[in-house]
Amino acid sequence: MIPFRLDELAELLGGELLLPADTDARTVVDGGVETDSRLVSAGSIFFALPGEVTDGHLFAPAAVEAGAAFVVCREDLGLEVPQLVVADGLEALGELAREVVARVRAGGRLRVVGVTGSNGKTTTKNLLRAILAEEGPTVAPRDSFNNQVGAPISMLRIDHDTRFLVVEMGASGAGKIARLVSIARPDIGVVLKVGLAHAGGFGGIDATEEAKAEMVVELPETAVAVLNADDDRVARMAGRTAARVVTFGQAPGAEVRAEDVEATAAGTRFTLVVDGVRRPVGLRILGEHHVMNALAAIAVVRELGIDLDRAIAAIEAVPRAERWRMELFERPDGVTVVNDAYNASPDSVAAALKTLAQIARPEGRRTVAVLGEMAELGEYAQEEHDRIGRLVVRLDIRKLVVVGDAARHIHAAAGLEGSWDGESVLVADADAAYDVLRDELRSGDIVLVKSSNSAGLRFLGDRLAATGADS
Repeated sequence: MIPFRLDELAELLGGELLLPADTDARTVVDGGVETDSRLVSAGSIFFALPGEVTDGHLFAPAAVEAGAAFVVCREDLGLEVPQLVVADGLEALGELAREVVARVRAGGRLRVVGVTGSNGKTTTKNLLRAILAEEGPTVAPRDSFNNQVGAPISMLRIDHDTRFLVVEMGASGAGKIARLVSIARPDIGVVLKVGLAHAGGFGGIDATEEAKAEMVVELPETAVAVLNADDDRVARMAGRTAARVVTFGQAPGAEVRAEDVEATAAGTRFTLVVDGVRRPVGLRILGEHHVMNALAAIAVVRELGIDLDRAIAAIEAVPRAERWRMELFERPDGVTVVNDAYNASPDSVAAALKTLAQIARPEGRRTVAVLGEMAELGEYAQEEHDRIGRLVVRLDIRKLVVVGDAARHIHAAAGLEGSWDGESVLVADADAAYDVLRDELRSGDIVLVKSSNSAGLRFLGDRLAATGADS
């Protein structure tokens, strides 16, 4: 983080500064900001925040022991380092991020890109990071740091040398993205897709659309809104922003367009059409749905004035979307495992199943889908799990293993499709699924493992990928 004096932070965040004896209020702190005591290092600033499972105040002593130089908390914890007592630690974290971004932006060098959407945020962020890091100092979130805590922490990693900041913005309800936009003030705001991911929490697809639109509604006319022309709900956001609109997609009118998309086990190829130029692009990332993420990234860097050939070379070098996202493993026994179980929504499961069918078709390989629950769908849960079961049949996936009672409607729907001569098995948990597959898999099979993070199937995918695993 950029340097601040302790008294300056107290004034900025509106808290009570508690200083150990012989500590000067003008002492400067400039360490990394953390909310997880396990990530603290010497000089860190630790925000003790209450969480869903535990309370960060319980871990403040451990943070100090690990080297934290300053703690922001809601009460005096009797620590041996300076403390700032504030009424709302989350609010203080956001305000600090707002000030840091504003100060760095004042230098005239920083460009900020915000990315949201029901699917594809992390992949698009990773592609942008790959391109922008070749152009200058770039900060982008680690993992999926995209909520009201993770996004500000990512913003706080910038310094006066940072040229590009990419902020991934997720939301659990109305107003969340708007707050992150107000903090980061993106020069370019990207909306990838409006889908049913977390629809149960939002209260439906219309509410999800409203929440995602927050990315572009407050953008000034000097900014750019990058919108998915293939998604009607995203495309109509063009009428809700003062920003200049740039579109991407496979639709004929998209300004940054893909044609001739082809997905194989080696990656995904397409022809990029932009500004009257056609360029072949070969992604190492598996799945045609990632073409949209690549188009969004190219649309952004086009606005930043980055050379198209350099941008293509950068995204072509990205080996995978992210850990546990369409991650491909080739076992020595000829079995291919695609581990895509970091998260799941109806759209992402459908896309993964279509990719499974596409990459198996040329060689006639047997397809196996291992599917768990798609969480946070609320009233849509049964209908959407049913739809996925029917899609498995329509794509002629040869074997289906459904894991957990919460996903049982996938199994039931597939079994009711009389035209299908594949096989569906419902098992209680990941261990049971492993036992079934250990004896079933044979050379040439392609196995997709897909579920929401809460189902834990990403570890089953790792286990299946491991050579000689027998436990």
